[in-house]
Amino acid sequence: WPHLRVLARSSPDDKLTLAHGLNQSTLFTEKAACRILKTEDNIDVFPDRQVVAMTGDGTNDAPALKRADIGFAMGIAGTQIAKDAADIILLDDNFASIVTAAKWGRNVYASIQKFLQFQLTVNISAVTTALVGSFAYAKSPLAAIQLLWVNLLMDALASLALASEPPTDALLKRDPVNRSKSIITRRMWGNMLGQSAYQIVVIMVLLFAGPEMFGFDPGHEVERNQNKNSVHYTFIFNAFVWMQLFNEINSRSLEGEANVFRGIHRNPLFCGILFTTAVLQVIIVQFGGKAMHVDDGGLSAYLWGVSLAIGVASLPIQQVINIIYAFQ
Repeated sequence: WPHLRVLARSSPDDKLTLAHGLNQSTLFTEKAACRILKTEDNIDVFPDRQVVAMTGDGTNDAPALKRADIGFAMGIAGTQIAKDAADIILLDDNFASIVTAAKWGRNVYASIQKFLQFQLTVNISAVTTALVGSFAYAKSPLAAIQLLWVNLLMDALASLALASEPPTDALLKRDPVNRSKSIITRRMWGNMLGQSAYQIVVIMVLLFAGPEMFGFDPGHEVERNQNKNSVHYTFIFNAFVWMQLFNEINSRSLEGEANVFRGIHRNPLFCGILFTTAVLQVIIVQFGGKAMHVDDGGLSAYLWGVSLAIGVASLPIQQVINIIYAFQ
C-alpha cells in the first residue's frame, strides 16, 4: 500500500478492504523498510498507526465509512444509512469542504494547547507563590478572593480568548499529530517553565526585597499589626496579574514564533477580552478595597508603572526562551 495513490473504479468492498488493511498495517514499526521507502521512492510513512478517512454516499459504503477512523458522507446525495455510519457529513457535497474540516479540526487542537500552556503557567506560579508566602510568613501574599479573580481570568476569559483564534492555512502545513503523542509538547513545556521561572523570580523579589526597594512596609507586618490591607501585597497581586495578561499574548504562539502579535487584529474577541480584563484589573486594584483584599488607596502611578513594566517584560522573556530553545 505505500505505493498506492489512486484506486480507480473501486467498489464498496474495495473501500472496506483498503480501510481495514490500512488500519491493521504495522509497517511503521519496521524502521529499515521505512528508510528504504523514503530513500528509493521518497515515500514518508506516518510513524504511528495509519489514520484512515473514507468518503461515500451510498448504502453499500456504510461498512467502509464505519471501519475508517473518519467517515465522510454526502449531505445532499448521500443516503440516510451512509450519513448514520459517517462521522462528518459534507452538507454541500463539496470535497473541498474536507480541507476546511481538517483546518478547523487542527485549529481546535491548537486552541486547546494554547489554553493549557497559559493555564499551567498560571498554576505553577500561583501555587509556588502561595506556598512560599505561607511558609515564610504564615500567610499567602495572594488572598483567596484574588486567586478567585485569577482563576476567572484563567479559566473563563482566557479560554474564550484563546479558543477564538481563527484557523490559518499554516495549520495544514504542520505534520499530523501521532496518536501516542502528548498534547503538551516539549516546546510547550519550555515556554511554560521559562515563563513560570520569570514570574516566580519576580514575585519572590517583590515579596522579600520589595519593601526595601520601593519604600513601603512589609505586607505581613501591616496586616498583622495594623489589621488592614497592605500596599505591598496589593503591588504583588497587580504585578502577578499583569504578567498573566501579557503572557496570554505569548500563549498564542506554540512553536516559538517570533511575532506573537501576528494575526491578532483578525481576532476582535481576543482583543476585547484582553482590554476588558485590563480595565477590570485597574478597577479592582484602585477601588476594590476590602472586598478584593487590596489597599484602600490603591497603588501610586509609580507602582502602576512598575507593574506594567514587569508585565510587558514577559514579551522579551519569551524571545529569550525561543533563543535558548533553538540552541538545544
